[in-house]
Amino acid sequence: MRLRFGDCVFDGQTRELHRGGSPVHLTPKVFALLEILLAERPSAVPKEKLIAALWPGVFVGDGNLARLAAELRDAIGDDAHSPRFVRTVARFGYAFHGEAAEETLAVGTHLARPGPHALVWGEREYALSDGENVIGRDPAAHVPIDNPSVSRHHARVLIDGLAARLEDLGSKNGTYLDERRVDAPAPLRDGSSIRLGTVVLVFRRLASGAATETASSR
Repeated sequence: MRLRFGDCVFDGQTRELHRGGSPVHLTPKVFALLEILLAERPSAVPKEKLIAALWPGVFVGDGNLARLAAELRDAIGDDAHSPRFVRTVARFGYAFHGEAAEETLAVGTHLARPGPHALVWGEREYALSDGENVIGRDPAAHVPIDNPSVSRHHARVLIDGLAARLEDLGSKNGTYLDERRVDAPAPLRDGSSIRLGTVVLVFRRLASGAATETASSR
């Protein structure tokens, strides 16, 4: 089960959670709590069922479960007072009530989300979404670049409506915009050339917001 919600990607097969393209460390119990809530969504899960699954054969109080829920909310950027994803059901349990979209990735393929901007690398085109779009060697990055000259989290493109800017993320080989090293956030325009190590991408402003899918691996 691989699901995207907000800026998070949950992968039940690899037992990983990424937020904003970066891995998030979860304890086994917090990961299991998220997994259960996602599997049961949008239904509320009773506290007794959660406790039995998370602490099998051990008596624990409701406070232990509440602490796990708080850790989970911190990890995914949620707020107990105004929850987007994890809802407390008074005197009953918890529920995942936000939108979670299932993602199916074929080998060498990355599904991009709709947006008016894109990055082009050779024959591949990656649609960019509002907010943070991490570029790097990490397969879970929004724009995954499988090249040894690229850092795992090399740079990011920040989209705010029609405005876009490029930032380096402390990469080893640097980020260059139109062959000028990026030391501070730099605005992007249609046709801008972005170089990460030996990899060159082109920033494009799309005519429509249609989602794109990357081509098969090079």
